[in-house]
Amino acid sequence: MFNFNRTLIYFKTLTSPLNPNPLLHHYPSLFSLHFCTKTSDSTSFAESYLIHNFNFSPQFAAKLCFTHRLRFKTTQKPDSVCKFFTNHGFSDTQLHNMITKVPDLLSCNPSKRVLPKFQFLLSKGASNSDIVNLVTKSPRLLSPSLKNHIVPTYELVYRFLQSDKEIIACAFQNPDLLCAHLVPRNITMLIENGVSDSNIARVLRIQSRIFKVRDMLKFVEEVKNLGFDPSKIIFSIALIAKTSVSKNLWEKKVEAFKMWGWSDEDAFEAFRKKPYCMLTSVDKINSVMRFWVNQLGWDAMAIARAPYILSLSLEKRIIPRVAVVQFLLSKGLTNKNASLTYPLVVSEKMFLDMFIKRFKNESSYLLKLYEEKLNPAYTRDNKTCML
Repeated sequence: MFNFNRTLIYFKTLTSPLNPNPLLHHYPSLFSLHFCTKTSDSTSFAESYLIHNFNFSPQFAAKLCFTHRLRFKTTQKPDSVCKFFTNHGFSDTQLHNMITKVPDLLSCNPSKRVLPKFQFLLSKGASNSDIVNLVTKSPRLLSPSLKNHIVPTYELVYRFLQSDKEIIACAFQNPDLLCAHLVPRNITMLIENGVSDSNIARVLRIQSRIFKVRDMLKFVEEVKNLGFDPSKIIFSIALIAKTSVSKNLWEKKVEAFKMWGWSDEDAFEAFRKKPYCMLTSVDKINSVMRFWVNQLGWDAMAIARAPYILSLSLEKRIIPRVAVVQFLLSKGLTNKNASLTYPLVVSEKMFLDMFIKRFKNESSYLLKLYEEKLNPAYTRDNKTCML
């Protein structure tokens, strides 16, 4: 895409009356507009540079130059910027995407604006390929001050994660983590509202994107008013649910629950018990309910009382364990009035001890049944039957 010698020759020949460029015969209006009549206009020069080197349309190039006040009168600076990124492992496609998002990079001094940020990330354990991928995902990382924003934000995040490796991984999950100005502001606000360090760390690991939410304080107060304690683990999950699930999607999930016999109050109480239930997709809600109600013939309200079930894997957890429970019920080996959800929520060891090994005469069959249902081929076929 980008050739520095060709670019230099192109600009020289294009404006030389002694050496007319054949491209003028094909695109006379374009080049006469940008070079012949306005060669002294630095903005039109920048537009033409974007058109020629990045294949932008004239309209888009003009928009970028106007919006970002992009002005340069020679190819020297933008060429040096492109060469810098190429030398640091960026492909033409990656460079194109970066300039689309942050065109003012073409006017910068990369040794002052970009290189120190690369060196900082390298000092924290990021590899060259990590930096290329990270900057390609979010070239805005190159915009804020290293000293006044990126370093302080990094140190603030380090307080909670205590690991350079985790911070780099977190930045891949949310490429704007170190450059969005709302991130340190929202983290500080959570601290001031009594949210524990462990909860902030959990949010960073699970869903760090919510730190870019503009009205975070409103959500914190809403979650507090629902009775969630900022020092408890459950608070972080409730906050993630409230900030990451849109109002429209929230209502769709409540409607999905109501289709299976829940009330609005049931959905509200389920969220208070296990906020994970509102992070479950509508499809997952319906799949679990369909299996529970239609195939098993069990009461949907049992899940309302134990909404954690909705966050479990249907194939790897619910179906295999239910098969064991069904067998025990059919043989009268377990109380019919016992909780149907309890076997699903206990640890693997406890499940094996309480519902398989405990029954000496049936343990071999139960273990075989359990392992059969865990087989991916079985769960795949069973899932097809449930559709």
